[in-house]
Amino acid sequence: MAGATFFSTVQAPALLGARGVAASSSASSPARRHAHIQVRSKGNAEGFEAAGHEERLRFRRRDFFGGCVGTAIGLEMIEGSTKFTGVANAADLIERRQRSEFQSSIKDTLYTAIKAKPELVPSLLTLALNDAITYDKATKTGGANGSIRLEISRPENSGLSAALDLLTEAKKEIDSNSKGGPISFADLIQFAAQSALKRSFLDAAIAKCGGNEEKGRTLYSAYGSNGQWGLFDRTFGRTDAQEADPEGRVPDWSKASVQEMKDKFVAVGLGPRQLAVMSAFLGPDQAATEERLIADPDCRPWVEKYQRSRETVSRTDYEVDLITTLTKLSSLGQKINYEAYTYPKQKIDLGKLKL
Repeated sequence: MAGATFFSTVQAPALLGARGVAASSSASSPARRHAHIQVRSKGNAEGFEAAGHEERLRFRRRDFFGGCVGTAIGLEMIEGSTKFTGVANAADLIERRQRSEFQSSIKDTLYTAIKAKPELVPSLLTLALNDAITYDKATKTGGANGSIRLEISRPENSGLSAALDLLTEAKKEIDSNSKGGPISFADLIQFAAQSALKRSFLDAAIAKCGGNEEKGRTLYSAYGSNGQWGLFDRTFGRTDAQEADPEGRVPDWSKASVQEMKDKFVAVGLGPRQLAVMSAFLGPDQAATEERLIADPDCRPWVEKYQRSRETVSRTDYEVDLITTLTKLSSLGQKINYEAYTYPKQKIDLGKLKL
C-alpha cells in the first residue's frame, strides 16, 4: 500500500456519484456490477481508472462528501441496530438466568420437603394428575391450573390434603426467597410431581444396588432419565385459576372401571399407553392398580412393557415415557408465561464505585 492515496481504500459503491460512472451501472450487467476502481500509485498517475474504462474520473466535492455522509449515516444505523439487538439478547439471557435460578431454588425446597415425608410421594403424584385432568377440550377450560386447592374436599381428592399442606408450607419458603413474585400453585403442584418422581426413580436405583445409596446415586446419574426433563422444565409459568373447576370431571380412581379411566384419558388427548405408564399416579398401591389395568386388552401390552422395563438396570422405556406423559399432562389448558418470575435488574451507579 506504499504510495497509495486515501482513495485507494474506497470501494466502487461509494463513487456512484462521480462523473463518468452511470448511476444505473450497478444494475445493468454482472461485469459492471462487480467492477472495482483501479488505483495507480502516486508516482505513476494522479487519478483513477474504472475497470474497463480509460476515461479519467474527476469528482465533485459535493458528490464525494455526500457519499461519505450517506455511508456514515448507514454505518451509524447498522451500529445502532446491532446495539439494540445486543441489549435485547442480553435481557433475554438475564431473564432466562433468573427463571433458572428460581426454578433451582424451588427444586431444592421440594427435594428437602419430600425427603422428610417420602410417604406422601403417591399423593403428590395423584394431586398433579387430578389438577391437570380437569381439562375439557370442548370448552378449553380446566387443566393444570392449581384449582385443586379449591377442590380438595371433593370425593375424588380424598386423602390428598396432607400433600397439599406440604406444598402450602413449601410455598411459604419459596415465596420468601423469590425476587420475581410468588410461585403459582399450578407450577408448584406439577414441579412437586416431578420431584416425587425423581425421588421414586432414585429409590429404585438404590434398591437395585442392594440399598447402597452412593452406588444407587451413581447408577441413576449414569443410566437414569434425569436428562430427559428439558421440555418439562421449560414449561414454567402457569397461571392459577381463581375458581374451582366444574365437578364431575375427575374419576375416583379407586372406584372407577378401567373403561372409565381409558375414556377420561382419551378425552384429554391421551390413551391406554399413557394410562398404563401413569399407574403410580392412580393410587397409593401401584401393583394393585396394574392388576386391574392388565385385565384390559388395550392396557395389557403396555403394562407388561413397563413392568419389564422396570426390571432393567436403566428402566429407560418406563421412565422416559412417564416423563413425556407428565410433560404433556402438566401443560393441559395452559398458556405458559415465559417471562414469569423475572424481575428488573438493579442498575449499578458507576459514580459511587470506589476505584
